[in-house]
Amino acid sequence: MKKILVIDNDPAVLDIMQEALGYEGFEVTAVEGTQDICKLVKATEPQLVVIDYMLNGINGGELCHQIKSVPETGNLPVILFSAYPRVFNSLGTYGCDAFIAKPFDLSFLIDQVQALTQSPIGVVHE
Repeated sequence: MKKILVIDNDPAVLDIMQEALGYEGFEVTAVEGTQDICKLVKATEPQLVVIDYMLNGINGGELCHQIKSVPETGNLPVILFSAYPRVFNSLGTYGCDAFIAKPFDLSFLIDQVQALTQSPIGVVHE
C-alpha cells in the first residue's frame, strides 16, 4: 500500500483527503502542521506529500523546499494546494511536482496522486 502524507491546517480538508485517498487504496497520514518536515517524512515514509500552501506559522512552499533540498527526500513527489493560486504563482513553485487550486475536484486530485506515485520518481512535472 502506498503511503501519502497530507499537511493542512483545516481538519475538514484533512478528513476529506484521508477518506478520498483511503478509498483509493492509499494509506494516509494527515497532520495539521509540523515543526520538522524532514523528521515527519522520515517517520512516515510516504511515497508522496500533499501540502497546503497557507499553513499556520509557515508557508507550505517552504516545507516543500525543505523536502526537495535534502538528498534523502529530494526525489519525493510533492503536491502543493491552495485557495490562493495568485499568491502561489507570484512566489514560485518551490520545486513542487504539481499544484492544485482549492476548491478542487477530488477525482483530479486522485489522478494527480496516482500519476505521481506510479511514475518513475522525478518524471512527472507541470
